[in-house]
Amino acid sequence: MDRGVIESVDTESLVPKDHLLRKIDAAVDFNRLYEMVEPLYSEDNGRPSVDPVVLFKMVLIQHLYGLPSLRRTADEISANICYRWFLGYTLQEETPHFSTVSYNFRHRFTAETVDQVFAWILEEVAEAGYLSPKAVFIDGTHIKANANTKKQIKEQVPVASKHYAKELMEEVNADREAHGKKPFDDDDEPPTAPKKRKDNTSRKKLARRKKEKTHTVTKSVTDPDCGLFVKGSHERQFAYEAHTACDKNGFVLETIVTPGNVHDSVAFDEVYDKVTKTFPETETIVADSAYKTSHICKKVFDDGRVLSTAYKRPQTMKGGHEW
Repeated sequence: MDRGVIESVDTESLVPKDHLLRKIDAAVDFNRLYEMVEPLYSEDNGRPSVDPVVLFKMVLIQHLYGLPSLRRTADEISANICYRWFLGYTLQEETPHFSTVSYNFRHRFTAETVDQVFAWILEEVAEAGYLSPKAVFIDGTHIKANANTKKQIKEQVPVASKHYAKELMEEVNADREAHGKKPFDDDDEPPTAPKKRKDNTSRKKLARRKKEKTHTVTKSVTDPDCGLFVKGSHERQFAYEAHTACDKNGFVLETIVTPGNVHDSVAFDEVYDKVTKTFPETETIVADSAYKTSHICKKVFDDGRVLSTAYKRPQTMKGGHEW
């Protein structure tokens, strides 16, 4: 079998006419990306950089085809004619190294850049008539972290204040002012008691810790940003959780990522506030029983919307329970 045969080929003819990347290339104007990243580049400083559109396309390929890492993605792109055609590289050109992609997404492209790209994609979907944000489905999906559960430490952290505490205080003060009373001041602190010698018995320690509003959490040594996830029959594991909102057609409208030990109801406010700000036409919020707290029900009701658990989630929402 001859493997070193030299042939003259047209790379355009090697990509199937119905290939997914052909459809994407025909439907999307990637030149829009240049407008978003222009402030992040210098025209006359340093050597020429890799085309930013190529970098974004490489990440797109990674997620479209479920490639586990940027290193694997770079290797696949180098060997795949269709990927090369999509990026605009000939068969003999050297494709970008995975570290180049990693560096740019870590140090050049900001969170604002990614948000701009996300908003642009939704804008394109909406203009095509596929977006339907009147009913928004919110749920959380756990993503296992690359962290060994044996490498952990116990740490005392302050109890996080409730997201809605400020809103509640504003309502209370508005009512007090309406009745001619002086509003409460968040900065007012109760008088401190004289310091006494601390009792370090276990019972006293727990009482003092409760008074100081701290609690013990298990943190990963290798990845401190994740959280220990324990639920039902699931294996104990360090994980993240993607709290995601999508429409009935399965398009993701908003998402935030938290440590895996953050409850769905705690993350709800941020997801809800962002998605309803972007899509004020939203009428119904669909969520499972984890979100049925008095605060969430009141928040949604006060905004003139409906909180429902009567629908099944779109197929793109994975994990958790069926509704």
